Amino acid sequence: MTRRPIQLVISYDGTDFGGWQRQKNARSIQEEIEKALEKMHGHPVRLTGAGRTDAGVHAAGQVAGFFTDIASIPAEKFLLALNKLLPRDIRIISAGEATKDFHARFDASLRKYRYFILCGGRQDAFVQRYAWCISHQPSIEKLNAMASVISGEHDFSAFASAKDISISKSRFVQDSSFWFEGWKLVYQVSANAFLWRMVRSLVGTMLFFEPKVATEADASELMRGILESGDRKRAGPTAPPYGLFLWNVEYGQRTHGHQRRSEGRAERTDAVDAPAGVLDGVQTLRLVPGIGYVDETSIPRG
Repeated sequence: MTRRPIQLVISYDGTDFGGWQRQKNARSIQEEIEKALEKMHGHPVRLTGAGRTDAGVHAAGQVAGFFTDIASIPAEKFLLALNKLLPRDIRIISAGEATKDFHARFDASLRKYRYFILCGGRQDAFVQRYAWCISHQPSIEKLNAMASVISGEHDFSAFASAKDISISKSRFVQDSSFWFEGWKLVYQVSANAFLWRMVRSLVGTMLFFEPKVATEADASELMRGILESGDRKRAGPTAPPYGLFLWNVEYGQRTHGHQRRSEGRAERTDAVDAPAGVLDGVQTLRLVPGIGYVDETSIPRG
């Protein structure tokens, strides 16, 4: 029987989950979607995600793939079918047919995360689950001086969990920057891949040291020293998970990291017509719980 590869884009509120990956003693996003797929297919269906978010971490644009043997359902109809079976804290944003050898994790060329912070002790009952509240108003200049240091390819051992089992701690960061959206502070970082808890360690470190340095030059020098030391003990605390979103995952030719090779690989094409809020195949308008609709095309790059 012919099996078709299906690619999903997924959003979820990670508050009540033990993380993306299926596990014995906690609810997971992967398990919930696989349960829905099993109801549709009448047998177990394995789902592979582009990344494994931790407990409490959210996603605005996680990507996952599976193979279906149901010939009667057009690929894009999996969106409606799955959303009818899934709990309210998981939503399928789009569904489409992928190339026959598509792999959500190994084919990803870039992963983008955003971290949301409420500054100056401001409280908001509708945002508390989706942002970290801090008591002071940080200097955006000093934060960006630190954030710019990690751009490029580096060994990120200083920002990895001690339990990270990656053989290489080297990662390529394409962009790293802070900006304010009203009274919300946003940090965005994009890389070919991330180490375990790397983003939360970066955020925690920069917000911890920002008030302790006098100038932008001092901030940059301090961050560079931590990065080059490779010593996690020199970095700051790990930021809490609830402010972190896996924002989106991009696919295409990798310019950094391992190139996945496949014989006779077909050229990738878009499987679904782009709806409103999509630019060049990338969704730009996202509904973020507690934050509202955010248009990516309006975000400054840095």
